[in-house]
Amino acid sequence: MCGCLYSEDPLFEPGLAAFPTAFVVRPPEGPARSWFDARILYALEESSGEPHVRRSTKLPELLLIEALRLHLATAPAAERGWIVGLRDPVLGPAMAAIHAAPERKWTVAGLAAEASVSRSILDDRFREVLGRSPIRYLNEWRMHRAQDLLATTDSTIATIAHRVGYEAEEAFSRAFKRARGRSPAAWRAARSSQPAISQT
Repeated sequence: MCGCLYSEDPLFEPGLAAFPTAFVVRPPEGPARSWFDARILYALEESSGEPHVRRSTKLPELLLIEALRLHLATAPAAERGWIVGLRDPVLGPAMAAIHAAPERKWTVAGLAAEASVSRSILDDRFREVLGRSPIRYLNEWRMHRAQDLLATTDSTIATIAHRVGYEAEEAFSRAFKRARGRSPAAWRAARSSQPAISQT
């Protein structure tokens, strides 16, 4: 079986290198292999076209999650990337702080305090593992959260701006347009006008 996944989540952004562009998962003999085989056979049966078969939209998600789990469990240790950052004793606490409270007025000194290291050590580690400075990562995470809120809530632009750390809606709109090529309102309108992807 093979599959392709597209996602706007930073976990799958090539620049953060959480995963390679393609990888092969071979479940070992035992419960994991039996689980995979049974669900793949069930997925094939669901896609047979029989009108009486009830199709599940969760099955592909479960297969994907298990494939990613197996890949992470068996992949060689990496030196760079998002997953490495989350597990890193220096980056992990700083990234967790950013993810939990992107609206805070973070500084490099504040993030370094979260990680109990100096500013220079934190900055060097961000650049080494993630290829960007701590503040650039913060700004990118804010734009990701803003995009998610625009796509999944009816919150006003001003509310979203405050939730991701901007006091002024105008400043947020300028930052979002630089990052995504459109103003928040235009991005949301374009997103809502896209036809829904049908499940097959």
